[in-house]
Amino acid sequence: MTKLFLLRHGQTRWNREEIFRGRSDIPLDDFGRRQAGSLPEALSRAGLKNPIFLCSPLKRARETAEIIASRFTGSQVLADQSFIDLCFGEWEGKTLREIESNYPELYRMWVENPGEVNFPGGENLVKVADRAEEGIIRAAKENRESETIIVAHRAVNKALLCRLLGLSQQAFWKLRQDTACLNELEYTGNHFILIRLNDTCHLNTMKQESRDF
Repeated sequence: MTKLFLLRHGQTRWNREEIFRGRSDIPLDDFGRRQAGSLPEALSRAGLKNPIFLCSPLKRARETAEIIASRFTGSQVLADQSFIDLCFGEWEGKTLREIESNYPELYRMWVENPGEVNFPGGENLVKVADRAEEGIIRAAKENRESETIIVAHRAVNKALLCRLLGLSQQAFWKLRQDTACLNELEYTGNHFILIRLNDTCHLNTMKQESRDF
């Protein structure tokens, strides 16, 4: 079995203010950095010693990965385009309220039928799942002797987990992915087994809650 950990980045200001991020390159806020700082201990408890780090090239994911990797001697972080966030196109930089007001029909479809949405000027969940699946299979095959830690985004993680579990993208909203959450998987060589989903136990001592936005 090859062990992999799929993480979501820590909180940003745009998460807190419910602004759609996508490819906008938003850094972590102070709370997000604290969240990221809590992840190494959680990963160490899983027996990781010298893992491989992959991440989305966006600042919020890279910074999260670098904070974690700094606790593991000799570890480097490699950016991988397979795990870059969903491109929301025209929605990026807009608040949830603005989207609900200006794109009422499309937003309703996003809530009720996420697998059917093509974002104007952006992409869809199937494309996200295709590239993320290719990336995680490649990582699993290339790093059979090492654990792999991947730091990505809410939409990427949900779309990828749906694909790996044999679910359609209509199940997107049935999976929660809080900021700085941890998912654990094993790769058999033929398929992935989900061990842990949206684990946030390492954040329990923090006064502010992690959020699935």
